[in-house]
Amino acid sequence: MQRKKNQRDKEVRTGQNAGFTEGGILAPLFRFAMPVLFALLLQAMYGAVDLLIVGQFGTAADVSAVSTGSQIMQTITSVVTGLSMGTTILLGQKIGQKKEEEAGNVIGSAVFIFSALAVFITIVMSAAAVPFSAFMHAPEAAFDKTVEYVRICSAGSAFIVAYNVLGSIFRGMGDSKTPLYTVLAACVVNIVGDFLLVAVFRMAAAGAAIATVAAQAVSVVLCLLLVKKKGLPFRFTRKNLLFRKEVAARTLRLGFPIALQDGLVSLSFLAIITIVNSLGVIPSAGVGVAEKLCVFIMLVPSSYMQSMSAFVAQNIGAGRNDRAVRAMVYGMLTSFAFGAVMSYLSFFHGEFLAGMFARDADVVAAAADYLRAYAIDTLLVSFLFCFIGYFNGREKTTFVMAQGIVGAFLVRIPVSYIMSRTEHASLFRIGLATPVSTVLQISLCLAYFFHINRRSKRTW
Repeated sequence: MQRKKNQRDKEVRTGQNAGFTEGGILAPLFRFAMPVLFALLLQAMYGAVDLLIVGQFGTAADVSAVSTGSQIMQTITSVVTGLSMGTTILLGQKIGQKKEEEAGNVIGSAVFIFSALAVFITIVMSAAAVPFSAFMHAPEAAFDKTVEYVRICSAGSAFIVAYNVLGSIFRGMGDSKTPLYTVLAACVVNIVGDFLLVAVFRMAAAGAAIATVAAQAVSVVLCLLLVKKKGLPFRFTRKNLLFRKEVAARTLRLGFPIALQDGLVSLSFLAIITIVNSLGVIPSAGVGVAEKLCVFIMLVPSSYMQSMSAFVAQNIGAGRNDRAVRAMVYGMLTSFAFGAVMSYLSFFHGEFLAGMFARDADVVAAAADYLRAYAIDTLLVSFLFCFIGYFNGREKTTFVMAQGIVGAFLVRIPVSYIMSRTEHASLFRIGLATPVSTVLQISLCLAYFFHINRRSKRTW
């Protein structure tokens, strides 16, 4: 009797176990996606609060430094997130197959993989802050501040890695609430730290970086405390905490293409920022403000992409591809509805949105110009991101990598560069490269979807 009670308690703690593979689709997908959405929202507030407070109490050079430096660190974070997705997919499949011992082995191997990665990132990024800033063409007035920002954030790389891995483990188990609680606490720490270090002590970019690292550290500690208190939905002992070559190889085989794609796509956006930086401090700061706003604008499709991967992985593990396809379609429709609202705000009210992050009228105007191009992409990514989540859950991560690279390097970067060299170059024209690349990527995803499902009956 006590054993049955403990099992019921575990199912309550995880939020669901069989809910992904049985019963309704839209309701459990929505319930799972909402905490992911709010966690991404709070995570986005890290950089947004940094930029907002620096924009109110610093100069255009400070804004440019935080913008460029945070984009460099975001590229690293995207690689870590991509690699950790391998853990989410594999763990979700093991739970869907009800192989709890193997699920524990996935977590154990992940500990070793990402501990080594954390050490590597800390060493490399601390040493490469100057060449990275130079590669980004950080404006001369903001160069030293950019280097300082990157070095401080690099010192906290272990926390960045740990948080993303712990989040991937919880999502793979079907628990999206625990990462939400931890990032909520971290966000509070970051806001308090920003006001104290930037507004009070006037530490500008360096203060923003310190506050961000402290927030990540709090999120990791709290996450570990919650794991200790709540436990896992399956038995996990020291026996599981071993480096298993075959498990690690499969985790990396699933996660590496996603990490490479995310990293290269982030590099493509870094390339755009590099192109814009060559135009001066005002365009650089303007794009920095716009990119922070874009993180918020893209929150719903981003949350569906992460949620879709876990949902699809469990259903594929249970042999339910029909449910996986329907989940993808539902995600597209609900995401598009929200995207239409954000597209309207971005296109017609960009000045108001940018004004929350900067006081300089020229910076606000530059950001609004860039946002008008992103308004188009806001409608398109509703489809692209759900496709990506579906393919990730089906272990088609190599295709996800390929379509991302094609969009970034055959369209986004070349079009941005060409637009920047036109006679009447503007941030709107440069920004159009993003929706153009998304159209191509959606076309590739559609073709591949019908290719892998051509022998299956229609499931919706």
